[in-house]
Amino acid sequence: MPKRALSFLTAVLALSAAAMVHAAENGEAWTPTATALRADAAGIALPQTVAGLSLSKSGEVSNGGKGIDNYAQYLSDDGAIQATLYVYMPSYADASLAAYMTDKAIMDRFGAKTRRTAYASIAAAGHANGAIRAVYDDAADGALTTAAAFVHAGRWLVKLRITGPSERRKEILAGLDGMVNGLQFDDASAIQSTTPAKFAACPAGDREDARITGPSAAAPVASAMPREGSATLCIRDQVRTAEGSYDMLQQAGVKGGAIIVPVDDAGTVLAFDPARNGQGYQLSIHSVGQTDLYGVYDKIPSPRQIAQILDGKDPQTAQAGTVAAFAANGEVTLRSATSR
Repeated sequence: MPKRALSFLTAVLALSAAAMVHAAENGEAWTPTATALRADAAGIALPQTVAGLSLSKSGEVSNGGKGIDNYAQYLSDDGAIQATLYVYMPSYADASLAAYMTDKAIMDRFGAKTRRTAYASIAAAGHANGAIRAVYDDAADGALTTAAAFVHAGRWLVKLRITGPSERRKEILAGLDGMVNGLQFDDASAIQSTTPAKFAACPAGDREDARITGPSAAAPVASAMPREGSATLCIRDQVRTAEGSYDMLQQAGVKGGAIIVPVDDAGTVLAFDPARNGQGYQLSIHSVGQTDLYGVYDKIPSPRQIAQILDGKDPQTAQAGTVAAFAANGEVTLRSATSR
């Protein structure tokens, strides 16, 4: 199991001041222009001043020097309202899934009084349903309003987060909407239509353990799971570990289809896809800029097994075969997992 990324809700806060300075000086992450900040590899930019917010600092959340996991922080004049733009390249890109996992993270972090007051598709860069917009009121026992927006463009995801005092809600929402409207894309046609995830009842899954029956694939497997809210999903089961509980998701009404287990709001996803020979399920673990390929299971592993995989305690997953590393320019490098 590869090392998991920090949640985007805590990643920037966890960076030291020295790391911030180093990241901001790294030209591979961002290029400033006279009026904007641009992620060159992604072809995505945002004005340095937008909707009452000004650029404060920028850099890379992880994968330093690769330009695939970038952030830029914006502040109001008094610093009370804080916003962050993330432009990152998860190997399993899905704005609907990113919104779903961020929703869970916000609800977990800010307490039971937090109310979701908006969660819907909006236009982005002239594309209807080009983004998902979410608003949360009464966060942190009523002290804060927080909001987010998500866009999927080509290989890249854009995530906007903004938080501030509840009494300044109007400014916060104006800031979020201004940032969405201020996004500039070299290729706006790459923006994918997205809608919030929809859920239906799901039959209980098999809880018996699976076994490895074959080696890992030699190259990444195209996931069969529908993305961007294009199909109704259901929660097959819960995976419970010491760190938390995770949903096993499948397409509603489909037998023998793919299963995914989203792990965090930073792009970590376990995927069990039907093997290419039609027998069993290939395990892939996706993260920012990387996919680890493990062996083929004879069936979907049990929640207990998946918990062991997440905790790095399942002896069968030690048989990982191939790692696919994705560069910002789209190049994919395959290497043996044993060479790491």
